[in-house]
Amino acid sequence: MKKDEIYELTIEDIGNDGEGIGHVELPGAERGFAIFVKDAVVGDVVRVKIIKAKKNYAYGRLTEVISPSKFRVEPICPNARRCGGCAIMQMSYEKQKEYKWNKVKDCLERIGGIADAGSLMEPVIGMETPYYYRNKMQFPVGLDRDGNIRIGFYAGRTHSIIDLEECFIGHPVNTAIVKHMRRWLQERQSSNGNYIYNENTGKGLVRHILTRVGYTTGELMVCIVINGDSLCGNDRKNSQLYNDSLVECLKRAVEEYNASGKAIRISLASVSININRDNTNRILGDRCVTIYGQDYITDYIGDNAFHISPLSFYQVNPIQTRVLYDKALEYAGLKGDETVWDMYCGIGTISLSLAKAAKKVYGVEIVPQAIEDAKKNARLNGIKNAEFYLGKAEEIVPAYMKGELDTDEPANDTLGKTPDVVVVDPPRKGCDPVLLDTIEHMAPERLVYVSCDPATLARDIKIMTGKGYVLQKVAVVDQFCHSTHVETVCLLNIPK
Repeated sequence: MKKDEIYELTIEDIGNDGEGIGHVELPGAERGFAIFVKDAVVGDVVRVKIIKAKKNYAYGRLTEVISPSKFRVEPICPNARRCGGCAIMQMSYEKQKEYKWNKVKDCLERIGGIADAGSLMEPVIGMETPYYYRNKMQFPVGLDRDGNIRIGFYAGRTHSIIDLEECFIGHPVNTAIVKHMRRWLQERQSSNGNYIYNENTGKGLVRHILTRVGYTTGELMVCIVINGDSLCGNDRKNSQLYNDSLVECLKRAVEEYNASGKAIRISLASVSININRDNTNRILGDRCVTIYGQDYITDYIGDNAFHISPLSFYQVNPIQTRVLYDKALEYAGLKGDETVWDMYCGIGTISLSLAKAAKKVYGVEIVPQAIEDAKKNARLNGIKNAEFYLGKAEEIVPAYMKGELDTDEPANDTLGKTPDVVVVDPPRKGCDPVLLDTIEHMAPERLVYVSCDPATLARDIKIMTGKGYVLQKVAVVDQFCHSTHVETVCLLNIPK
């Protein structure tokens, strides 16, 4: 098989990144030669052009859908195929949910060594309306060849910006923000030819526009990521004029959105700049400067309020986050007298949900700002039975069990104390092996594992089942509709 050759094939399966998989018969091949095709759906009969050929498989570009699958739908977004944000929007939502359920099942069986994993899995929990759900958006800003502003998302596997007017998975207020920001940026680029950042040269000022929306409160945050110290660039004497002009631009966007009569009115609560001078793919720098309103917005998960800054980690789908945390709470099986440890606690979103049903909750996190935010959020909600510690759990936990940790409990009460429940919600890379050893030493009766990557989840479950734990239940939550990502909650326990 060679590059640029044309083949017709039937799509039979879906790959890990949502690409369709078909096979063609080639001379000398023992079985069909696999071709991975982006934008193809199981059941499609397609014509593809080979763009990369390997020894045992190839990648093809979809050039024609000869016969569409019964699972194929017309994406609501006209940019869905080019944009890297929604890899499977051409697939019916029911098929998307089935795909994600099977993805988790396959990882648990193939990587985790769990026989008949499907018998432990609940039906996938999807959304009634899987659009306009994201409370956080990060829009790269650039220029086309004619010097026009481009605001949108990167095309798949590239840094080429797909210019857009509307994103169908982000909060609809972003449509007005992008419209007004495009005009505001174009005016400054016209008078200052170096106002928009160029990642190839590392020159220019404005890099990204970040927005956060409180779906419950209606509070809006806008943060402009810049390659400099202020929005005025080199025009130092007019710094405040630039700030004021930006705020007025954003207020006009909010007024336009509110005039459309949406159920929840939006209020501009925070405008800031984030300083990122590094010529890397990292979007946010470490320092933010508020130029209007507060340093944060407030939103709720259930009854708990959270202050969210530009740098805070906070789940992007508020509706499904409530579903996810309720499922974690259900699996924890709390009756009110338990001690719980929450590893990778972040700003305390899961910890504070657990604290209202447990006797005591300890949260551990290695990010200093996250721990400070967790403590503030506990005070914000009047929660006094949650403590938060900065550091690695494999270091914090042994100190606690030896009575050496500074807690509000008497030292004698912590000596050798075994928690009832441990909850982990690690990043995509999964749990540190030393942490898993620490959990084994802690010997909680129940382990609740929240995961955003089924492959690393399955790897860690295999380790924990080797330590005597048994996988009891699995819930799959569609947190990221139209993408290939999926959230999973698992319950493991030690048989009595």
